[in-house]
This record gives sequence, C-alpha cells and structure tokens, in this order.
Amino acid sequence: MEKIELEIIALSHSITQSHSYAVVLGEKYGAKRRLPIVIGGFEAQAIAIAIENIEPTRPLTHDLMKNMLSIFEVALKQVVINDLKNGVFYSQLICEHNGQTFEIDSRTSDAIALATRFDTPIFTYEPILESAGIQLDEEELQREGEPGEEEPEMATSETTESAATTDMSEKSVDDLKLLLEEAIDQEDYERAAKIRDEINKRSGN
Repeated sequence: MEKIELEIIALSHSITQSHSYAVVLGEKYGAKRRLPIVIGGFEAQAIAIAIENIEPTRPLTHDLMKNMLSIFEVALKQVVINDLKNGVFYSQLICEHNGQTFEIDSRTSDAIALATRFDTPIFTYEPILESAGIQLDEEELQREGEPGEEEPEMATSETTESAATTDMSEKSVDDLKLLLEEAIDQEDYERAAKIRDEINKRSGN
C-alpha cells in the first residue's frame, strides 16, 4: 500500500481544556487534507520545543530517547501512522541498525515528537486519511497560510464546546457534519477531530 507523506502544519490548544492539544498534519505534496490528532500537553510541549529549535537545560524524555538511539547507532528512518481504531491512531517507528530494519510500536504523539528530533519523514496510508482527514477548500488553505494572524482561540464559547462534546450524543450525523464544517471554518482542529471521531464511531469505522 502506497504511503502518503505528511508534515506538521500546526499545534493547537484548547482554552477551556488546558491539558488538551491537537497536532495538525497535512499532506506534504500538493493535496488539501489535514489530519488533526489529539495529544497530551507533555507531548505537545515536546513537539513545540523541537519545532522551535529550543534547547532545554536538561534533556527531556524524547531528547533522552534520541540520544540513546544515536549512541547505539540506531537510525530512525520513518514514522508511519499505520492504523486507526475507535478514534485512536497507531504508529510505528521504522528503525535501522547494522543493516537490519526494525518496526517498533509507538504512540503517535511520541512518534511525532521523535520525528521532529531526527528530522524524519512522517507517513500514513490513504484509508486513514480518507477516514479521518479533513478536506480544506482553497479559501481555507489561503487563510491558513496567511502570515501575521493571531493563533485562533480554540473552543472559547461554552455553547460551542457543549455542542461539540457533551451534547454530541444527542446530535444526528447530519448535525455533526455541520458542526464539523463549522469547526474547520474556525480552524478549531481539536474540536473538529472530536466531532470527526464521533461520526466515524457511529459509522463503524
């Protein structure tokens, strides 16, 4: 199965849920889909530090893992988001040592944090993007790339948050699809991911 290369587009955070974040991945070559993945605060910090090239005073957990792999001459060649079950993404670290290739199971957030440190490409497969990806139109892509804009506030309205999370069970699939479009328009990728997961759960994906 052909792999699709992704790149990190953004890190988003929820103001109403301080420990909830989303890393937004996008197709690297010319396509318009985005893949938002909800992650924890620690992993979001680890990814942000690597993206911004910040050197911590002491190595963080993912820095330690990179140092250990490097000392033992294990190369991280690829990160592959290879499965999606019940709204949970699964990933593999494709490593190479002494000419042998090893596949290591990993949480997706940890895999992305390591990929940023090794400058390693991130891949997924078409069925995963088809199931969990969010399609952006030209206007949304242009707005996403405009410089100088403040980071969008995520789920600032209690009414919106309630509609997208606590009351999702009372919404029809058509209503959820409308909420999904609204979240995408607001670039609220974390909320969009939760709504998408609820739609997929009802569809049996």
